[in-house]
Amino acid sequence: MTTSEHADRFTSLRPLLFTIAYEILGTATESDDVLQESYLRWAEVDLSTVRDTKAYLAQLVTRQALNAIRAQSRRREEYVGPWLPEPLLVDAADASTDVVLAESVSMAMMVVLETLSPDERAVFVLREVFGFGHDEIAETLSKSTAAVRQMAHRAREHVHSRRRRFEPVDPKQSLEITAQFFATASTGDVDALISMLAPDVVWTADSDGKASAARRPVEGADRVARLILGLLRFTAEGGRAEPAFYNGAPALVLYRDDTLEGVVAVEITDGLITHFYAMRNPAKLGGVTVRREIAR
Repeated sequence: MTTSEHADRFTSLRPLLFTIAYEILGTATESDDVLQESYLRWAEVDLSTVRDTKAYLAQLVTRQALNAIRAQSRRREEYVGPWLPEPLLVDAADASTDVVLAESVSMAMMVVLETLSPDERAVFVLREVFGFGHDEIAETLSKSTAAVRQMAHRAREHVHSRRRRFEPVDPKQSLEITAQFFATASTGDVDALISMLAPDVVWTADSDGKASAARRPVEGADRVARLILGLLRFTAEGGRAEPAFYNGAPALVLYRDDTLEGVVAVEITDGLITHFYAMRNPAKLGGVTVRREIAR
């Protein structure tokens, strides 16, 4: 039976446990479900048998998250168009004071993590982000320590070969660049717009075919600039865009009247915008206005 001590221990670690679940699953709403299920299991544990609460709960949440991601693999295979993580609304301070934490929840990193197998993803997250030992991870995954070491090496090499150089985000500066970009876009000046984009900038939209969005990533400054100008016609037809901070980076939340239509997260490197991540799938927008606390 649950006690106040069960609740207190779990609550004190909840931001860390949520972060583990989110980095393995890529969805905040399913991470909430994983934490709920994990808490129910935790409530039945005899606390006198628990030597390390953090390690025990991290193990519990990781196992539940792996069960969840395997259950959703069929849906991922049938998904229409690019699959992006659910945008995570966080305080700018949470994602700027800890560089490792900020990088681990960035859209760029979350997209790369999607290319790992579930076990590799769990190993990478637990080892590289949260610093758990190979033996602790081996116990979590019911694998040998040697196998986990090999998996950790493969996952690390895989991630490092696919991710862009990470730059810690200055929240104020990045929001200013984003605001300036969309102010420039409102003038219709394509050349000025292109000057603020990296030559190889990419626009990736997730809609699952349920909303109007590009079914494939759009690449190149000229093409992306013209797509942005088309997007701004949306705001001229009764829509509005509000600035926000998602996954440690600036973003715009799109509304039509009072209906949330999407979230566009912006990635900036060396003062230029390198990637737009547009979430348009209504099924992934239900929890995007809920502010989350992350930790490691």
